[in-house]
Amino acid sequence: MTHEFKTPIATINLALDAIKNPKIIDDKEKVQRYLQMIKDENKRMHAQVENVLRISKLEKNELDISKEPVDVITIVEDAIEHVSLIIEDREGKITKHFNAKRSTILLNEVHFTNVLVNILDNAIKYSIGAPIIDVFIDNSKDFIVIKIQDQGAGMSKIAQKRVFEKFYREHTGDIHNVKGHGLGLAYVKQIVEDHNGLVFVESEKGKGSTFILKMPLIN
Repeated sequence: MTHEFKTPIATINLALDAIKNPKIIDDKEKVQRYLQMIKDENKRMHAQVENVLRISKLEKNELDISKEPVDVITIVEDAIEHVSLIIEDREGKITKHFNAKRSTILLNEVHFTNVLVNILDNAIKYSIGAPIIDVFIDNSKDFIVIKIQDQGAGMSKIAQKRVFEKFYREHTGDIHNVKGHGLGLAYVKQIVEDHNGLVFVESEKGKGSTFILKMPLIN
């Protein structure tokens, strides 16, 4: 769950630094944007405390996640907004390619946002230099397919098979800035499967990774 706390904390710190900037302090619109971000991320951290308690239930297969019909594009937009300041700070860019004509799925907003932020956060962490990320949303028969593609370090074939296992961390060699306990993607897999979806990764060492979510649409 470390992602779910570190990302909001990093965003809050960046927003506070921005507000302290003499050029921004007099720009009411920008100050308002950063204050709203701080408020949203603070609310998000409160929700995460609840989620940590729920995770123990997930371990025992007792997690009962309530779901309702939601336009998943709004959730993807929300997740991108959560990491936007971190992307800006690293002089990176997220490009959206939203081509889906149908996008309503049955989901739990809090957990599904966590899933997307987790994958986006990984894409940022494993990017060498400025993160360049592409997010694709397309339809495939009765499914919506969400792809999050980075141009980062990529991973070996062995890592691709094991990346969704609890506590699995690939030895990252000279990348020392990636910390955590390897719980994030195990959580991602459990939540996606609880939503009757599939998650998998396509990657090549040195050429980046693409995480793919395939979720059933509501007819």
